[in-house]
Amino acid sequence: MNSSLWNVPGSAPFDHPREACGVVGIAAPGTHSANLTAVGLFALQHRGQESAGVAASDGGKISVHTGMGLVSEAFRDGDTDRITGDLAIGHTRYSTTGASDYCNAQPLLVSGVNGPLAVAHNGNIINSVQLREQLRARWDCHFATSTDSEVVSHLLANAPGAAWPERLFYGMRTMQGAYSLTLLTPDAVIAARDPLGIRPLCLGKLNDGWAVASETCALDHMQAEFVRELEPGEVVVINRDGIHSEIYRGAARRRRALCVFEWIYFARPDSVMDGRLMHNTREEMGAQLAREHPADADLVIGIPDSSTSAAVGFARESGIPFANGLVRNRYVGRTFIEPEQQRRDRGVRQKFNPMPAVLRGQRLVVVDDSIVRGTTTPHVVELLRRAGAAEIHLRVCAPPIKHPCYLGVDMATRQELIAANKTIAEIRELTGADSLGYLSVRGLLDLVHGQQGGFCDACFTGNYPVPVQLELTKMALERA
Repeated sequence: MNSSLWNVPGSAPFDHPREACGVVGIAAPGTHSANLTAVGLFALQHRGQESAGVAASDGGKISVHTGMGLVSEAFRDGDTDRITGDLAIGHTRYSTTGASDYCNAQPLLVSGVNGPLAVAHNGNIINSVQLREQLRARWDCHFATSTDSEVVSHLLANAPGAAWPERLFYGMRTMQGAYSLTLLTPDAVIAARDPLGIRPLCLGKLNDGWAVASETCALDHMQAEFVRELEPGEVVVINRDGIHSEIYRGAARRRRALCVFEWIYFARPDSVMDGRLMHNTREEMGAQLAREHPADADLVIGIPDSSTSAAVGFARESGIPFANGLVRNRYVGRTFIEPEQQRRDRGVRQKFNPMPAVLRGQRLVVVDDSIVRGTTTPHVVELLRRAGAAEIHLRVCAPPIKHPCYLGVDMATRQELIAANKTIAEIRELTGADSLGYLSVRGLLDLVHGQQGGFCDACFTGNYPVPVQLELTKMALERA
């Protein structure tokens, strides 16, 4: 794909960042953990729609079931019933390394000197090509997939160390990039977060057991009580002896770098991070956007559903009434996550329907969460014009995205990022809006700076928290 697609009528590839995955882990004596894990995966469906899977252990054997598509498609009637045990992990996937293929569905089950190990991974290992060659040479590892998650799996299954925290710390010294992990051995569930804390992971109490998940909304659906977020570099081991936690000493020497897009877009609005509800934080972003880029308008609408909270905040701060002017067809799905271009194009055209009775003759502030390529936005503006909108003032709750992400978000190449190649005035002209305003980087960071602080804002600034290979691509392992 190239920049010429920006000007092709009807062309509408994904125009939002696409998350990597969601992970879940359950250790609950006396429960059918596979079924409960599937419940958690349903809550994390927004993080990936390519494939889903569950691995469970009854204290001896690890059983795995994976399938392509949505969680409801991957698990048919009785699938999770056949995976028994009170220890389980689960995964729902959007690929950032490796194609959308059944062989890449997770959890992955491998075996090494540390015994059988099932792995669910959210993130991206930027040195995976080199690590795969080292694993072949050192431990004669054989690879059946084209995903960096299999590299992680074999590395940990063979890592030196007398106990799992020590093996994970070996992995933290070796792997570069982003990773939140849930691991399953025959007798334990293990959770780990990379030393920078780029991808989220949280811990909850579940009756007599424990649960871990990418977001607190999954804990809510599993009826687990949220306890806390895992610290960067933390390893939590849950087994029949209880729960044990250790933190990698090297994490203290590094700055925290949680992906700021978790706050803007990825996390569900009912999830909590740093003690703050995402819905409330996004309302604050909308209010800041109104202060930075006011508009003389009659109504504020959001692009549903991801921008609704920010639109409410813009309306509250500006005093302009909020209205629902676009209806989203919820059965189309989140088209930006769908991996195949043809399905994305078809989905965007079917995704929104305006309400002329609400919009006709109105000057609109239209709030969106982000613009990546600038391909969907002109289509939405055109829909609103045809519905009778008199003016359209576009406001965006993310700063201009000028740099690709190599740490677990499939965003686009630099050549495809509209803000890396066009000025704001040129983007406004391309979208067809009467005015365009982005939230500033400073305004965003001032709002999201939580109790722990420290965010990765590389997609806006180019300041990556770790050195990256600028030529790294999603299919690097397949070519290797």
